[in-house]
Amino acid sequence: MTLDPVHVDGIAQLAGRVSEDVADSDHGDVADRAWAEFLDPLYDDGSIVLEPLDSIERQKVPIDDIALTETAFDTQHGLDAGTINPTTFKNGLVLDVSQAAMAAVPSDVELHRARTIVMTVHTNDPSVSTYDDEWHGGDRGFARRRMLQVPRVDRYEQTVVHALALYLAESEHALKQAEVVDDLLVLDGPIYPTGLLKWRERNPELRRLLADEDMPRDVICNYVELVETFVDRDVPMVGFVKNSASKAITRTLRKKLGAPWVDDDAFFRRVLERLDDHGDPKTDHLTFTNWFRSRVGTDGMLCDGSLDIDHDRTLDEEAYEVTFFVVYDPRDDLIYRVEAPYAFTRDDGLRAQLTTHLLSEVAGERGPPLPVGKADELARIDRQGKQTLRRRIEREFDTTQQESYNDKRWNAVEEFL
Repeated sequence: MTLDPVHVDGIAQLAGRVSEDVADSDHGDVADRAWAEFLDPLYDDGSIVLEPLDSIERQKVPIDDIALTETAFDTQHGLDAGTINPTTFKNGLVLDVSQAAMAAVPSDVELHRARTIVMTVHTNDPSVSTYDDEWHGGDRGFARRRMLQVPRVDRYEQTVVHALALYLAESEHALKQAEVVDDLLVLDGPIYPTGLLKWRERNPELRRLLADEDMPRDVICNYVELVETFVDRDVPMVGFVKNSASKAITRTLRKKLGAPWVDDDAFFRRVLERLDDHGDPKTDHLTFTNWFRSRVGTDGMLCDGSLDIDHDRTLDEEAYEVTFFVVYDPRDDLIYRVEAPYAFTRDDGLRAQLTTHLLSEVAGERGPPLPVGKADELARIDRQGKQTLRRRIEREFDTTQQESYNDKRWNAVEEFL
């Protein structure tokens, strides 16, 4: 049963009471003050956690002009990984399956065929001790497959199988295919596995896994090695973050001036949006920030000594630091965050080339860069594919998927968040 118009009107009136107390123009003033007074640099408990690489600036560029600009990268490669989402079976097993793929611009059919596939399995059955966790070939050598049992937990089984499958497949595929990248690698997402790094902040059990278990730390080591590999090859890599859930900057700003935004994207949207005299958004320019060095939140975990990983680093400590700039596309009212290791962005010339290239891609594609979009298409497992895989796994396990009332009600499996 849908809401009657009278109920819709009543709910709108409730919202109106909230809006009377929340002045949007005041948020704009707070954003301007935060930008001008607190980010150059941003302190937290006496330590610098965010600072501009050069001067702090808000810039704009005509969309039509930058879309047609030639850039320094003749070829680009994108990398992404998709999963079937965590699935619980009646025999107590919880698993996820991830496949990673790399795309090339211009296209490379053989590269596009290559896959790295990881199945992660969780069980609390003490009679199940291990699974074959070796890499196996497939598809005439174009695919690598691996199944592994994740550390046992009392809660967050779905979180554990999902993160380990996703990040292991992505990082292993990136390392396997690194040598084919000549000019630029663009990861679909951050340069480090933030989903794993956030375990330290989420729950004591997850924090213990991150501190004590080899498996999550080995996956994190893969990303550190990936940075070292591309620095050694003198080929830049960046991460293109489409949906950032970070609240680290706004959390710090809230301590200083009562920042009202729910997350960092909301803050940067207010910083970068341009309005005309009537209060309507101007949509003819992309707006963007300068690059920042970040040690706020999970960004600093690989450099501040708080996370101990068994990896002999080959670069200076600063080289691994996260740097980023933020792009606002007013055509769709969307914020994108572009990350890169400081090893690349401390070079002024390369930093400018990366900025121009990513702006050109966003303008021309009206969204993520072309290689990221192509990699997303290759790695994504659609709804039909997920259901087919689950049915096949049910037959292999001689069991069925454990479903809830919501599955019956909505006749669909909700996307894992």
